[in-house]
Amino acid sequence: MSAPAIVARHLKKRFGTFVAVDDVSFEVERGEIFGYLGANGAGKSTTIRILCGLLEPTSGTATVAGHSVAEDPEAVKASIGYMSQKFSLYLDLPVAENLAFFGGAYGLSGRALRRRTEEVLELSGLAEVRDAQTGSLPGGIRQRLALGCAVLHQPEIVFLDEPTAGVDPTARRIFWKLIRELSRGGTTVFVTTHYLDEAEYCARIGLMVDGRLVALDTPAQLKRTHVPDRMFAVRGPNAARASGPLRQVAGVRNVEPFGAGLHVRAEPGRCEAQTLRAAAGAAGHQVEVEPIDPTLEDVFLAVVGRSAKKEEDGA
Repeated sequence: MSAPAIVARHLKKRFGTFVAVDDVSFEVERGEIFGYLGANGAGKSTTIRILCGLLEPTSGTATVAGHSVAEDPEAVKASIGYMSQKFSLYLDLPVAENLAFFGGAYGLSGRALRRRTEEVLELSGLAEVRDAQTGSLPGGIRQRLALGCAVLHQPEIVFLDEPTAGVDPTARRIFWKLIRELSRGGTTVFVTTHYLDEAEYCARIGLMVDGRLVALDTPAQLKRTHVPDRMFAVRGPNAARASGPLRQVAGVRNVEPFGAGLHVRAEPGRCEAQTLRAAAGAAGHQVEVEPIDPTLEDVFLAVVGRSAKKEEDGA
């Protein structure tokens, strides 16, 4: 069995008295799409910067593509591709010239660079806009170009830090199709995202809360572990106003806003959809209630809420 693509052991990073990453350990298998989720400030980008050899950990160890991030950061950088949150390509260059520039920066030249540029243009669906000025393109196409530049040198591992932020849903689906194709080709993908629906595409997900890795598993197992209760969706013109009455129903553990409606988490066997509907109706709120499967957003809310309660109890 081949060694993992990424191994992190007890990583910690301090900035003065602030602990951005706190005793984080995990492994990522070769060819895996690994999701790293958390709110802003949870420590995701700091972890990526450590794993990319851009930031030295305060303590702990990490190896990426078999190279120590502390002892051989240059070998790490040569083995990876990196796409940051902020679009970092040259807007005044045509698409193909951006690829050529970054290919040269990665050490490609001549026939090898031309061949690889053509391959990436086809892979990213950018052949038809190869001569278009990058700054004139929509955000989703620019993100595909940024991904193409990150994988131009065929790295073993690619780090994508919130790659679809601000991109419309259609463009996001196309982008994730590219990610899955990279994974099928053997590239390891380490991705952070705020879009929890996207995280369903990941083989495994790590959830970060306040610098700590508090959960790590497949999407399905995370749901089974952290949301074992029954879930109900509450919808209607004034569904949000039903939150208070629904919290009083026996067996209801939690009520959270979800879009224009609510998600209700309840103990199995203690209440049904009609019970919730009746409770809302008695308070003057006409709503529709139906059982649903839990989402990763439900998992995230449950994990964050549990972590916050532990901190309160500890305090």
